[in-house]
Amino acid sequence: QVQLQESGPGLVKPSQTLSLTCTVSGGSITATNYYWSWIRQPPEKGLEWMGAIDSRGTIYYSPSLKSRTSISRDTSKNQFTLQLTSVTPEDTAVYYCASRRGSFQPPYDYRGQGTQVTVSS
Repeated sequence: QVQLQESGPGLVKPSQTLSLTCTVSGGSITATNYYWSWIRQPPEKGLEWMGAIDSRGTIYYSPSLKSRTSISRDTSKNQFTLQLTSVTPEDTAVYYCASRRGSFQPPYDYRGQGTQVTVSS
């Protein structure tokens, strides 16, 4: 069973960079045709897909967040990471990592439990 676990600071100050790591167990992030995504859910809003990296290392970004988002991976640690620059309080959300075979769109095969990130001074 593939398991995903998000980790990172729960509080980030405005204008700083949010950095999160997703650690994958029970499966490899290089497994053929898998897509590894970051999604978030702001308070009282729906899920928003932010971006993904596939098993070959190709990266995809949401057009609305592309200018502030960077996704990378460390295959030796079986982890992938999210960086979101110049955060504002509007970036406050529960952040999830998720995966699906064949696509970065939902529904996802696996998803982490999520981590709350609050942007506040």
